Amino acid sequence: MSVRTARTSRTRFLAATAVALAALTLTACNDGAGVRGEGPSDTSAASARPSGTASDAGTTTGSGTASGSGTTAKPAGGNTAGSSGGSKGTSTSGTTRGSAKKGGGGSAKKGGTRNVACDGSTTKTTATLVTRPLNHLLLTVTNTGTGNCDLTGYPIARFGEAQSVPPVAEETHPQAVVTLAPGESGYAGVLLSAADGSGDNGYTAKTLEVGFGRGHGATPALPAEGVYVDDKLTVTYWQQTLDAALTY
Repeated sequence: MSVRTARTSRTRFLAATAVALAALTLTACNDGAGVRGEGPSDTSAASARPSGTASDAGTTTGSGTASGSGTTAKPAGGNTAGSSGGSKGTSTSGTTRGSAKKGGGGSAKKGGTRNVACDGSTTKTTATLVTRPLNHLLLTVTNTGTGNCDLTGYPIARFGEAQSVPPVAEETHPQAVVTLAPGESGYAGVLLSAADGSGDNGYTAKTLEVGFGRGHGATPALPAEGVYVDDKLTVTYWQQTLDAALTY
């Protein structure tokens, strides 16, 4: 064999050996499916990845990231409880009770200062004949008590043995109730008879009883000779002044 031929054979052998080694290397690097795998790097990534994302954990377990859903739920509940507590603290029940108490005290005070009606037990009544106007009698009621009293309505006057009492002149109704402080007086006028003599059924009365509509009455003295009355007999409402009582 010539030297040239030997070299050529050696070269081919080495080439074949290289090809075989390359094939062995390629086979070792393949996973048998014709696709090169990641090997350990895939396993590391899978191990490092959490079993679920933060949202998955929150939905599945209600905890997720410890500071995630737990924190969200707590402030919501806390705020609600705080609002409820605030509402209880600012309840209007205290204000209502205070208002009711105040209102009740005002009513009681108003009721306590209401004047009583004047009657014969706390007043003194006199009857006086006057020269003007003619045939008039003036009734004077003086408060002898220690507190104010209201002189309401008109005198219920009964002269002598009369079976009825005289009517009141409606036009003499006062604008306000006559209130008498201790020592003050109220008045009423009495038209005894017609000045022109046109009255009928006249007689002389020597006694007089005056009623106040409630409570005790009074029996003021009349002149010793008595007073003449007829069917024109009329009284006025109680008045605050003497002049107002004698205008009718």
